[in-house]
Amino acid sequence: MQNPIESISVDIAVELGATVMPVHQLLRMGRGAVIELETLPNEHVKVLANNMQIAEAEVVVSGDAIAVAITQIGKSEL
Repeated sequence: MQNPIESISVDIAVELGATVMPVHQLLRMGRGAVIELETLPNEHVKVLANNMQIAEAEVVVSGDAIAVAITQIGKSEL
């Protein structure tokens, strides 16, 4: 018999970074526009479950796939 908790779906997202910009600048963006993030290369990224941070990870590339490797469970205290 399957545990009912195992059938619950959770939305998982990885936040690579963030930035703040004026709406007028956002509206002028077109295809191929680059948005600079306030994240440094090799900096850990946030793993979110239902919009709540649950872990930190590092981005890894394996062949044609981009993935994340979990480095810490829970939110960083930094």
